[in-house]
Amino acid sequence: MPESHEKIDHEFYTTDRWNNWLGQVKESGFEFKEEESSEKEGAVFVNMTDDIILACLKVIAKYESNALPAEDAMAILDDIKEIALTEVEPISEDIDLMIESLQTSLMGSFAGFECYISKDFDKETDIGELINAAVESEEAEEIDSAIYCVAQVGALVLDGKKLPESSMEELPYGLVAEWLDGIDSIEAAMIGSDSYKEDDGKYDDA
Repeated sequence: MPESHEKIDHEFYTTDRWNNWLGQVKESGFEFKEEESSEKEGAVFVNMTDDIILACLKVIAKYESNALPAEDAMAILDDIKEIALTEVEPISEDIDLMIESLQTSLMGSFAGFECYISKDFDKETDIGELINAAVESEEAEEIDSAIYCVAQVGALVLDGKKLPESSMEELPYGLVAEWLDGIDSIEAAMIGSDSYKEDDGKYDDA
């Protein structure tokens, strides 16, 4: 009998793909600068994030079309999360900071995807109120409550709601702001194109 395991064989996102991006990050030689070159080099981190977000959106699309049961969709998201949030070997001080920030924002993204699939949210909840509650929880050092609020924001965005610009602009710097940056990436990807809904989950190498 074959050995049973929780991991599902899929091609939505793989360790090889993540490693390809890390290779591009190393080649970029990114450094924090005032000049435009820093912006251009920094684009690799944006593309790296978008690639993961799109992979997760493909999973969500399969779940919504009943091609994937909730349990399998959650297992695949867990697999992608494990790949993306694994500690990365130090590259350089500036790149390490960027990767740390990228991974922190993705924590917010994954929380939103998981909340959406588990249906652990109220469609009538006001997103602005949730954001305020998340900030207040972080200020009170109630981190679990803060990420729970952010997860619900993400689920509502996946359900078609919009992030309120006023609430996003007034965010104090901190974990909640970085997590919500991950939710903002989801919204941007959904606005950009819905071709991922027809995608079979396969991809070309990065």
